[in-house]
Amino acid sequence: MNDQKKVAVLGGGSWATAIVKMLTENLETVGWYMRSKSAIEHIKKNNHNPTYLRAADVYAAQLELSSDINKIVANYDVLIFAIPSAFLMGELEKLKKSLDGKIIFSAIKGIVPETGLIVGEHFHKTYNIPLKDIGVITGPCHAEEVAMERLSYLTIACQNQDHAKLMSKSLKSWYIKTKISDDIIGTEYAAMLKNIYAVAAGIAHGLGYGDNFQSVLMSNAIREMKRFIKKVHKMKRNINDSAYLGDLLVTGYSVFSRNRQFGNMVGKGYTVKSAQMEMSMVAEGYYATKSAFKMKEENGARTPIIDAVFNVLYANKDAKKEFKKLTNKLD
Repeated sequence: MNDQKKVAVLGGGSWATAIVKMLTENLETVGWYMRSKSAIEHIKKNNHNPTYLRAADVYAAQLELSSDINKIVANYDVLIFAIPSAFLMGELEKLKKSLDGKIIFSAIKGIVPETGLIVGEHFHKTYNIPLKDIGVITGPCHAEEVAMERLSYLTIACQNQDHAKLMSKSLKSWYIKTKISDDIIGTEYAAMLKNIYAVAAGIAHGLGYGDNFQSVLMSNAIREMKRFIKKVHKMKRNINDSAYLGDLLVTGYSVFSRNRQFGNMVGKGYTVKSAQMEMSMVAEGYYATKSAFKMKEENGARTPIIDAVFNVLYANKDAKKEFKKLTNKLD
């Protein structure tokens, strides 16, 4: 990956918009695929996304906007996918252009429901993208704070350190600091798991648990995350690094966390369906819970928090009773 590589973002949501904003701080032209033609026309006239992250300035003069995914894939070398995992397969089914020779970065914090794979593994196994050409962009970072240009941190993970360095250079600015990692699998699983723990934090809050319990929940969550990831991909990593613990904390505690908001509604008595309908954005943790529960049954990891969230969201168990049981399993 050299400085001449052209970079594009695929996705029209908050995180995609934030990434476009970051890239335009450093690159003359950024490709941007989104499904909504009306959103594209709005951006061209008003320089902001009309639906998501409206506070972020994204200057149309620097963008090649298109509602044709094949056009963007054909014209750009580095593709950053920021489409919610639940809709990724549907978008990829539109592809007629080959992904051969492309460098893929996932900014998706979830599991592809149809395959049960994290996004990097999905591209590797389904499209034969070499692992060296797959990277991950993860936090701790909320799109809303990027829009406000508040100091934020990103972790760029890739086996190919040259790819990671160039992506880091493309994203960093006076309000964005970046760190490079070679733990592509661990960071992507962490980004998926922290959404489940944020749902748990939200359910607990909705049920009336206070800060004391939340601190115990989060400290147990990071240990549970460590056990889970170690079963999936054993390598030397510091689970207390920002890509793991930092991302967990910001998602578990922040008022911007859609997964915590979703869990809070469930804890307050909303049905899962009504909570989803009430929210304008996708709570990735809902889909991740089912996949993580299935994986832990296969790999044998001890995951009492994932189990409790699964029982509430998918087994129709009473949230109050499940979390009462959970309190006796935490330390």
